[in-house]
Amino acid sequence: MIDREDVRSNANYLREVRPIDPDEICEYIEGQPHPAVVKQTLREEAFALELVERVDGTFVPVDDSPVEYRSWQPEAFPDAYSFALEDQLVRGYGANWHRGESGRQLREAISQLKEDYFAGAPVEYDETAALGYGIYHLPDYYAAVGYVLDTLAERGLLDRTLRVLDVGAGSGGPALGLHDYLYGTPETDGFDPEAALVEYHAVEPSASADVLEAMVDETARNFRSTIHRTTVESYLDDEPSEAFDLICFGNVLNELDEPADVVDDCLDLLADDGTILALEPADLETATGLRAIERDVAPPDSDVTIYAPTLRLWEDKAPADRGWSFDVREDLAVPPFQQRLDEGQSADDGETEPGTFVNVDVQFAYSLLRRDGERRYPFRATRERYAPMESMGEHVTERINLLAVKLSHNLSEGDNPLFLIGDGSQQVDHYAVLTKESGLNRDLSDAPYGAVVEFENVLVLWNDDNEAYNLVVDSETVVDAVSGF
Repeated sequence: MIDREDVRSNANYLREVRPIDPDEICEYIEGQPHPAVVKQTLREEAFALELVERVDGTFVPVDDSPVEYRSWQPEAFPDAYSFALEDQLVRGYGANWHRGESGRQLREAISQLKEDYFAGAPVEYDETAALGYGIYHLPDYYAAVGYVLDTLAERGLLDRTLRVLDVGAGSGGPALGLHDYLYGTPETDGFDPEAALVEYHAVEPSASADVLEAMVDETARNFRSTIHRTTVESYLDDEPSEAFDLICFGNVLNELDEPADVVDDCLDLLADDGTILALEPADLETATGLRAIERDVAPPDSDVTIYAPTLRLWEDKAPADRGWSFDVREDLAVPPFQQRLDEGQSADDGETEPGTFVNVDVQFAYSLLRRDGERRYPFRATRERYAPMESMGEHVTERINLLAVKLSHNLSEGDNPLFLIGDGSQQVDHYAVLTKESGLNRDLSDAPYGAVVEFENVLVLWNDDNEAYNLVVDSETVVDAVSGF
């Protein structure tokens, strides 16, 4: 039995002097254990010691600066992960996994998952369904999580030493996106295996855990993974003692019976400066379901703060609108495994329309929650300058000043550009309608999703058909994106 305290003491003594070499310090540890035993002990103690392992087998302190903002814009799902997924498909079904009976089964599994999902039915994952889910969803969730992490890194709120809990980790899209955000990718010549130290815990009870295990095998040595093959309820019953810096929910809250209760319980596991990151698809049911959960766990009198994107710009106010808000980013290139599965149906008399099993849209609803009071943008509205949306009925046909968050991309189908907006007090949907663009109001179109925008002299109208307010932005209206972009 190695003396762990002795290993820690030696590591702490050398850490600021030179790289810690297991071949060296084994001589100073009682009993002179084999260097391989010392190395394994250092790996197990690395998080407590804040040490990363280098390629040469020595250990050095992890960089204590925050993760740099990446301006994440992946063009494709990385080849290494594509190969790892296809290796699993080949092992399970052979080289022609996408054709014949195996291809038909995978396509049927994806179709059934989509049908159950949209029907709100319980989703079951056997081996075939887990692989089908990975084929269809690994790329888009890989991309989506990086865009959300950008909103933390831009404020220096993402540390290089991270303890992560991934609830309902699935086949690993969020895990791989997090990994590449921290370490970079070989495709961009930016891969740095010493860039961060991560203790990653995945909770996944289904057969997707087998896919996840193979995928995280492709990650850096300092991304240390543990997979808990159990439900989140059972995991929480075991009362984990460590606090987590990041707790992820990737397309899982819509599958839980009591999602708000689970998020509330996980808030108790959050480090003082940690973040809960929840991702859901952009469709009406799941996106608005995420907002309902967000509002349940972060009422105005709570110590839970919505960091982004649905900022509450008024103190002690809470929204009650529909809340269908989601981000949209550039499509990914079609991954080879999706292309093969989609084309494989031609040998089966064309089971569905071409493109049915290609999923490269990056559209997602997200919520970031914290308990330290941090908000992406610190702005607050006051009645001296702005009208709150909760009292918009008092201003119909009037021109007012307004402070709001841009909560959609252009929703118009060819008419005047239309954007969902909110200030955290709205009780029904509010849309900014750009009827005449000018240099004074162009920020409405140009500002990114989640930006805080100031409206001056905007006209308030009620839309009876949609039971919503239209804020008409015309040549007399000034719009400024006060959050910057």
